[in-house]
Amino acid sequence: MKILFLGDTVGRSGRSAVCERLPDIRSRLDLDFVIVNGENAAAGFGITGKICEELHAAGVDVVTTGNHVWAQREVMEYIDRDSRLLRPQNYPAGTPGRGACTYEARNGKKVLVLNVMTRVFMDPLDDPFDCIETELDKQRLGRTVDAIVIDAHGEASSEKSAIGVAVDGRASLVVGSHTHIPTSDWRVLPGGTAYQTDAGMCGDYDSIIGMEKEEPLNRFRRKIPNGRFTPAQGEATICGVYVETDDATGLATYIGPLRQGGILAPAWPLPTNEAPIVQ
Repeated sequence: MKILFLGDTVGRSGRSAVCERLPDIRSRLDLDFVIVNGENAAAGFGITGKICEELHAAGVDVVTTGNHVWAQREVMEYIDRDSRLLRPQNYPAGTPGRGACTYEARNGKKVLVLNVMTRVFMDPLDDPFDCIETELDKQRLGRTVDAIVIDAHGEASSEKSAIGVAVDGRASLVVGSHTHIPTSDWRVLPGGTAYQTDAGMCGDYDSIIGMEKEEPLNRFRRKIPNGRFTPAQGEATICGVYVETDDATGLATYIGPLRQGGILAPAWPLPTNEAPIVQ
């Protein structure tokens, strides 16, 4: 199976880039399943039903989120109606929506997507490790589902790395989101789980993690808010990871980075000499 995960989509620039470029990327990589983290898609904070529908129409199978999932109040009602929009599973019982669900890929295979939020430097939700174990007890890779993808939304690289180690051999991909900076540690772990600490963002990198520079810089220097954070509107870089899995086991056989557009150096994930997408 061929799976693409795209990192946090930030504001109009990020979501426009995803919607405009994903159909071509999906075709060229012959993708079976696409996941996008959309928690910053609505003006930099949260997501709306309309944006979810735009992402689905562009070829996104599942939208994951994180700590900003409730920033747009309308999503509280929408999320129960859209099974393809996930919030972190380790929110307390009774929280609207769902954090894990099984979907059918383009090739007919079953994919479990699990969205969790870590706790170091983040909101103190339920234990993400226990949450993951509960979900993995319900579905078995290579038996009841053909692929398992975990979006670990969190700040601390050590905590996300620990999640990768904890599930190695029982998931197809563990990929981090939230920091908006793509890490260069993509690899297949010893047990066969593909891993990257953070996929990066789909947004304008001529910014401070996707926001216009002035106000974040002001808050770092003066510690006094002087306005709102505003998403940068320059050309976005699409950042993510591409994974291929074994049809029999569901474990990863390959992982590679994808970066297209904007100011970051481009990367095309296939292990070939194919040229990057022409912008």
